[in-house]
This record gives sequence, C-alpha cells and structure tokens, in this order.
Amino acid sequence: MRENLSYEQFGTAVRELAQAIADDGYEPDIVLSIARGGVFVAGGLAYALDCKNIHLVNVEFYTGVGTTLEMPVMLAPVPNAIDFTDKKVLIADDVADTGKTLKLVRDFCLDAVAEVRSAVVYEKTQSLVKCEYVWKRTDEWINFPWSVLPPVSRSQGTARPNREAL
Repeated sequence: MRENLSYEQFGTAVRELAQAIADDGYEPDIVLSIARGGVFVAGGLAYALDCKNIHLVNVEFYTGVGTTLEMPVMLAPVPNAIDFTDKKVLIADDVADTGKTLKLVRDFCLDAVAEVRSAVVYEKTQSLVKCEYVWKRTDEWINFPWSVLPPVSRSQGTARPNREAL
C-alpha cells in the first residue's frame, strides 16, 4: 500500500502543522528547509507563521525509490551556523523516514541555536528523530504530489508558450 498526498491535502497539512506550532507557543526565528521535499513545507509554514527568515540546506540521502546512501551528506553551499546563533529554528521536511537526514541537520544546529524543533508532514515509526510537529504518522511509502510524475522534458516539435499572452 501507498499513502497518496494530493496538493489540496498538502495545503491542509501545512496549515494544520502551522496551527499546532502556534498553539504550542513556538515562534521560530528561522525556518530551515531540508531540500528538496522540505522546500514546499518550509514555504507554507513560513507564510502561515509569519516568519520571513528561511534558510535551505541540501542533503543527499535517497538515490531512488527505497535506495539510499549509507549516510546522508550535506551538499554545498552549507549554511553558516553563525547565522543561527541564539535563534529558535524550525526544521521543515516532508517526511521523517529513517530520521537520518533530520538528525544530521538537527545535530548541525544544536551547538549554535537557542532551540531547535522539527515539523514534518509524515513521520514513520522507525525514524531516529521524533519530531515535535507531525501531521500524520504512517509506515507506507508516500506518493507526494511533486514527486510522483517523472521530470518534465522539452517536447519535440512544439513551440514554447507565449508568456506575453498569459
């Protein structure tokens, strides 16, 4: 079985996560997005929580469906931890699967920040990191709306859309 998330459900999920964070009294100074899936979550949370300071960290771990590197690695450019000094950071990602990616990013922040918490749309039971804010728990493979279709490629023999006509 698979968990299927639509864009509409995603909008609801992010809004409900933001409400849970606000109800908890947590006011992040920075929303730290784990790219790529966390970019969507971070953007939605930052708007909903009225936090204009968003940072991004690129982490490579998944190499295919169900296949990973041995350990996740941060890719350049790595954020400067000095930018997080004494700040309340909210790490945002789409899923806490193994939790290894979240642990890497959380450990990166821990020595510099005032406080760090995590928010994810989905958390799996085997995750090493238990997130403070979770929309749904599942052990199914998740089909996210941004990753179920293959990447687009240039169509053969078709003209590009006229942007001025839009």
